[in-house]
Amino acid sequence: MSGAETFIHESAWVDEGARIGVGTKVWHFCHVLGGAEIGEGCSLGQNVVVMSGVRIGNNVKIQNNVSVYEGVELEDDVFCGPSMVFTNVVNPRAHVSRRDEYRRTLVKRGASIGANATIVCGATLGEYAFIGAGSVVTADVAPYALVVGVPGRRIGWMCQCGERLPDNGNGTCAACGSRYESRGETIERIGAIE
Repeated sequence: MSGAETFIHESAWVDEGARIGVGTKVWHFCHVLGGAEIGEGCSLGQNVVVMSGVRIGNNVKIQNNVSVYEGVELEDDVFCGPSMVFTNVVNPRAHVSRRDEYRRTLVKRGASIGANATIVCGATLGEYAFIGAGSVVTADVAPYALVVGVPGRRIGWMCQCGERLPDNGNGTCAACGSRYESRGETIERIGAIE
């Protein structure tokens, strides 16, 4: 562990070999296993588990009751809502060991995952993607995509600032002035009003 500003609640367990960045807060009843890497300025809400081998970037917010399993990587500025779920095996059985079959899940910078959503392993969530509460993601998600439902499907686009954009992906965010253009199955941020 590093940094005087790091806070670990007395009821939390942080195993030897875990790395936790400056300014990170680990709250009640969390467990961070040895070999986990957590960046600076993060917040792990009550009852969060971070398994060995997990990499978490800077300024990541993980709300209550989330388990981050081996094979999951969260880049900077990711938000994980309360009780959302990651998986790391597609066909689990209690009596069959699948440790050598873990699939990687990558959540890219700035993505938000709503409460009670499920991210099935093997998916990549693009930069600033927005997964609605209760959704089940079974495939890759484009940057800035707004995904809802079971199974999850794209219903629109979200600005980097978290506001909904025009459904065609072309236009200017009413909240922050960032401009976007459609690029086929994705959109691109082309500038912001200064």
